[in-house]
Amino acid sequence: MLGTNSCHDKPEQNVTSDKAVFVAVDWGTSSFRGWLMTADGNALAETRGPEGMLHCATAGFAPVLADHLARLGGTRLGGIQDLPVLICGMAGARQGWIEAPYLHTPTRLDALHDGAKRVDTQGDVRILPGIAQADAAAPDVMRGEETQLLGVTEPGFTGLVCIPGTHSKWIRIESGSVVSFTTYMTGELFSVITQHSILKHAVDHDAPSPAANEAFRDGLQRAIDAPIGLTASLFSLRAAQLLSFQQQADGAARLSGLLIGTEIADAGSRYGTQHPVRLIGAGALKDLYAAALAAAGFEVAIVDAERASQHGLTRAAIHLWGAQFT
Repeated sequence: MLGTNSCHDKPEQNVTSDKAVFVAVDWGTSSFRGWLMTADGNALAETRGPEGMLHCATAGFAPVLADHLARLGGTRLGGIQDLPVLICGMAGARQGWIEAPYLHTPTRLDALHDGAKRVDTQGDVRILPGIAQADAAAPDVMRGEETQLLGVTEPGFTGLVCIPGTHSKWIRIESGSVVSFTTYMTGELFSVITQHSILKHAVDHDAPSPAANEAFRDGLQRAIDAPIGLTASLFSLRAAQLLSFQQQADGAARLSGLLIGTEIADAGSRYGTQHPVRLIGAGALKDLYAAALAAAGFEVAIVDAERASQHGLTRAAIHLWGAQFT
């Protein structure tokens, strides 16, 4: 059953305000997103740009933050200079502004703020940690997604969360703690295959979204039924077009189905399908995964990815500075 996860429109907190109390930042590898936030998780203003971690490796992090703070309504010398700044994402990586070391599973989401690191810069600027699965048999890491998890799960939550993307995440949460998770390179594989393999001749990049496409559903079902046959199914996609059984216009949709279906089949074998899945996503990719999860028998609650980040940052900020927000 598809729906909107309306029960998490507001973060868990005990203070409310209609004025800005802190600046929230999601700082990724290739992008910057910042919001002027109220204590109840509403964004009063936003700023975004392409100055991700890779850009800042040469340009510096402090100047980029100062520029975006100015766009939000002031500088560190006026306007919003007294507001604390809370950052999640790759700014806290080893190659980032400062390293905010990973917390190791099992990790309580409502304790993320305990791992926040303060940056040696003007004002109160802190970066939240990522989470690591320090298991030699199943090593894994995340940065940024843990904050989204905090934003979409209530205290004591038990269940599964799926966050699709270049590197999709499946997370098992028990009683409010991240106990295990798995990363799938589904989005990156789609990009590599369609640009650097023989299948670049089998896809039409201008084809419409495949969410309702029969070819997507066919690829999805084929992968769910036989996920270990993925590499054979991939070549079959090209051969079927050469022999005029399939059309290039359907190639991207069928490839998406094969890759997403393989991911979902493996995740289902690891974590089971008995729990509803909270799907954190946006745009066409969210629609693809929603359709795929429903076809695979999962009950799905959809949560907007950006709102998840805002809510998670707000909940952590209240733990850190809540006394200042009243």
